[in-house]
Amino acid sequence: MVLYSDFPLKTAFRLTAVDAEQPAQLRITIMPKIKTKKSATKKFKMSATGKAMRTQAGKRHLNGYKTRGRKRNLRGTTAVYEGNQKMVARMLQA
Repeated sequence: MVLYSDFPLKTAFRLTAVDAEQPAQLRITIMPKIKTKKSATKKFKMSATGKAMRTQAGKRHLNGYKTRGRKRNLRGTTAVYEGNQKMVARMLQA
């Protein structure tokens, strides 16, 4: 049996009867998230192969002492860590 406390506070779900003959048995369906996290759309994008991409860190400030090559190598994007791919994809609704 699944209790309401097994779900996070903001999880939307729907209770439906499993069988019309036995309405006491219920099936819990977790509803899909509707809105995209707007902060995630500004930080990540999905590549053509389905990977989440991010900008590289280390180029916002204190750039005076960094070499030209080091700053050049920080250009562009790189893939998000594999452990976070699923979470970022869900935030972007991809």
